[in-house]
Amino acid sequence: MAKLLKIKQGKYVRNILKSIFFVLIAILCCTSFKKPHTNVFDIVVIDAGHGGHDPGCNGGSSNEKNVTLAIALKLGKMIEDSLKGVKVIYTRTTDKFIELSERSNIANKNSADLFISIHCNANDNKAATGTETYLMGLHKSESNLLVAKRENSAILLEEDYEKNKNYEGFDPNSPAGHIIMSLVQNAYREQSIKFAGYVENEFVKKTGLKSRGVKDAGFLVLWKTAMPGVLVETGFLTNASDRKVIGSDSGQVLVATAIFKAVKKYKGK
Repeated sequence: MAKLLKIKQGKYVRNILKSIFFVLIAILCCTSFKKPHTNVFDIVVIDAGHGGHDPGCNGGSSNEKNVTLAIALKLGKMIEDSLKGVKVIYTRTTDKFIELSERSNIANKNSADLFISIHCNANDNKAATGTETYLMGLHKSESNLLVAKRENSAILLEEDYEKNKNYEGFDPNSPAGHIIMSLVQNAYREQSIKFAGYVENEFVKKTGLKSRGVKDAGFLVLWKTAMPGVLVETGFLTNASDRKVIGSDSGQVLVATAIFKAVKKYKGK
């Protein structure tokens, strides 16, 4: 009995030490990357997901990398034309492969005020439909984890990703890896939640697509961004109805307009 009690106490102490370790990591990340507070909103980084030899998901004749780039360019032009004084920086403007770590580096090096990563969703269940906007956080459901694993799998297309110090030994094939990585919270969580809510509200108003809400998951592309940031799943390419919207030029304009309206509202707040 005494031996069993010692074992339980040992496990309890190890769990406490692990918790303290992760809290220290979070504090270090926040203090290392946090941008000095300013009321000026003048730089937005728009990240078109995937690209080059990474096509992302697909449905019908549509590839995610092409849809995300089209929406990103439309969104950037709307911001440049209508929000004077706001500079738009793209992680890519062509069909080019960009490492996940470099996408956040681009935002950090330019001291961006907002980071928007644009993606398309996919599911074996062809009935799955709607938009989702994610912020960096814990996976609250198995479906959230699956989305994060799918988007994070782009790391496998990078050369020598195991040696990239930015990933700190992250293993994309390990569920535990995603959970541990997601414990390092975004220092701008409150602002990210606010912007994500604006995006989902505007999607309902402008596109008619079903909103699946604001969610948390551990995305590598959001991991080390030092500003409010979201990953937007604009719809399911595996769903015929969603694909009709996000796969067409007119539908992409609606999606870009919705995100633009969210940016404009966020800037005003």
